[in-house]
Amino acid sequence: MEFQPTSSFTFVLFGGTGDLSMRKILPALYEAHRAGMLAASGKIVAVARHEEDRDGYLRWVNEHVKAHVAKSGVDENAWSSFVDRIEYVKLDLGKAEDFVKLRDAMQDLPGTRVFYLATGPSLFVPICRALASVDLNENARIVLEKPLGYDLRSSNAINDAVGEIFAEEQIYRIDHYLGKEPVQNLLALRFGNALFEPLWRREWVESIQITIAEELGVEARGDFYDNTGALRDMVQNHLLQLLSIVAMEPPHSMDSDSVRDEKLRVLRALKQIDPRDISKVAVRGQYHAGVIRGTSVPAYATEPGVKTDSATETFVALKVEIENWRWAGVPFFLRTGKRLADRVAEIVVNFRAVPHSALGSSALRPGANRLVIRLQPNETIRLYCLAKKPGEGMNLSSVHLDLAFDQFFKEGQMEAYQRLLLDVIHGRLALFVRRDEQEAAWKWVEPILNEWAASGKPKPYAAGTWGPAAASAMLAQHDTCWLEEEN
Repeated sequence: MEFQPTSSFTFVLFGGTGDLSMRKILPALYEAHRAGMLAASGKIVAVARHEEDRDGYLRWVNEHVKAHVAKSGVDENAWSSFVDRIEYVKLDLGKAEDFVKLRDAMQDLPGTRVFYLATGPSLFVPICRALASVDLNENARIVLEKPLGYDLRSSNAINDAVGEIFAEEQIYRIDHYLGKEPVQNLLALRFGNALFEPLWRREWVESIQITIAEELGVEARGDFYDNTGALRDMVQNHLLQLLSIVAMEPPHSMDSDSVRDEKLRVLRALKQIDPRDISKVAVRGQYHAGVIRGTSVPAYATEPGVKTDSATETFVALKVEIENWRWAGVPFFLRTGKRLADRVAEIVVNFRAVPHSALGSSALRPGANRLVIRLQPNETIRLYCLAKKPGEGMNLSSVHLDLAFDQFFKEGQMEAYQRLLLDVIHGRLALFVRRDEQEAAWKWVEPILNEWAASGKPKPYAAGTWGPAAASAMLAQHDTCWLEEEN
């Protein structure tokens, strides 16, 4: 789908001085502006508590946003016209008169109203109620960042309260992994080509791995992370959303509800884990001091804001099964963690080996044929197969076919937040999480959360490794291993 310049809009950014706004949201809006994808009349209204006037806020933006603009750098002419779009409103959430001031500031601004809540989830409901008190919830769209709640009950409480003010079709629950180019291309590969669909099922797939690994620790987010953990922070949203994209049935169209209906069917088909079996199919870990790329890093329990006796997990590995005809018996291995050996996000589809080989044992080993969809740091799709080595004899070697987007396509890639923000402005919901999807994910995750809350501490792993050995042992029970362990 080609993106056209948007219709007129007013984009209101709550948390306008926060880290997310500086690193992701404003850089994404700048890139859309530079590429001519935003209507000339569109305006951005940043909202925060800082005692700034517009000039002071623009100085803050110049200082903190430019460093996060894409590798192509800043075009000063485009930057100048971009910041001309920006207004600033100082707003105290506890003062009703400040929302009257916001309404007055928006009164003459054009087009569709988008409210982006780049704040903590505890502020979602107060902001929505305050917007409704001055009639700013009408003909508007609201974007909610994760995490949306701490468990199913708190998630439902937020959704219930927001749902009293905004209709479901006005609510955009953002998961930026769904906006990444390789995830979009996964849909294109599966549903735009006859090649993969016959193979995309239990008869031909041995196992699937989905990994989101980070080298970073909790940084300055110790207080938040110690009350959240990797299962809530990454599995309940990002990893289960990627799983649903990988495993979904072909939708009848790419409209918002067709895609999300199929994702929901996957989430509802997840085999519920018996609490007695959680230790066999779920591994949790916590990083200790170690070395990453030659630099010593501290243990999680010594990070600022973290309790010294914390039992919060910084690593999770899971074996997941989907109870339907397409995927019955195929293990899905999910993994995420902080302070791991590398920063990588990837989906690995391991196809079954040939049933008989006249060419030696190489053709019989698991993973001889596989598809690797790399989401970060470089976005590629790579198909592995076997070919004859040059020379005497029939000796096989692994080769691969690459779809490297930056080499094949001359157009620059669109960052995930850029795509998703344009979708909000255009009113496209397909890449946003519907409430029933979110509920299904929480229902599946909660037994694990409850069991871990009642059990001992996570398994230790040294920073700079790939997590606890138990995560590798879990895969070894299925005669497979994580991708990096094959090398």
